[in-house]
Amino acid sequence: MDVANNWKDYEILDMANGEKLERWGNVYLIRPDPQIIWKNKSFPNKWKDANAKYNRSSTGGGSWQYNKKVPENWKIKYKDLTFNIKPMGFKHTGLFPEQAVNWDWMISKIKNAKRDIKVLNLFAYTGGATVACSYAGASVCHVDSSKGMTTWAKENIASSGLSNRPVRFIVDDVVKFVNREIRRENKYDAIIMDPPSYGRGTNGEIWKFEENIEELVELCSKVLTDEPLFFLINSYTTGISSMVLENILRLNIKKKGKISHGELGLPMTNSKLILPCGIYGRWEN
Repeated sequence: MDVANNWKDYEILDMANGEKLERWGNVYLIRPDPQIIWKNKSFPNKWKDANAKYNRSSTGGGSWQYNKKVPENWKIKYKDLTFNIKPMGFKHTGLFPEQAVNWDWMISKIKNAKRDIKVLNLFAYTGGATVACSYAGASVCHVDSSKGMTTWAKENIASSGLSNRPVRFIVDDVVKFVNREIRRENKYDAIIMDPPSYGRGTNGEIWKFEENIEELVELCSKVLTDEPLFFLINSYTTGISSMVLENILRLNIKKKGKISHGELGLPMTNSKLILPCGIYGRWEN
């Protein structure tokens, strides 16, 4: 497992009973997590310090319960990168801290390439990978079907001091955009994708991970340059093994390179416990 253990502004303080107690800068949040099936808290006294807790509803969704004042939004840093944090309606904060493992990997790959790199970031959300790749010196095309998430990504780029870097922000359905890039003969040296388990495009297009992921990877292989740098797939889809992602890359990326797969995790402070947080498959030159 690849563990994101270089954070200073984020940490898991405790986890039990389907919940994790997290520190996001100076704000302490309790959020649900289905992987936490054990009952006993390691540090029960720490939980009373939480600013807010997300409570799931039995009918779906849920809401935040505020115990102390929480800013409408605030910033946290990961090394030289800065991200804007906001509690959202469905338990999220706009950032997945475990992805720091992939950010470090991308930054290293891009900096060591010693050439101009064009990156295509699909299902790009609030732009964690966009910020990382831009910081490393790449030009980035950021594609997401949500206008609100794309605006948030622009804020993250600005907060990280990267507004003068070449980043294209596209609000569109991923499949439609890639098909247009094929027709335009636009090519990319690196592709990142973080597809949802289920989603809808800008015009109601249905996305289901198990049904559509291989077709999308095959499609994206057509916009790779002759000497691509990497292809990364992230997934949080329940029941899918990281080996499945490696197999899909092996079947659809015909260029010579190294293929690997793995699981991402977050450490709990003052503990040997690790929280599993999704999977990845990588092709790299």
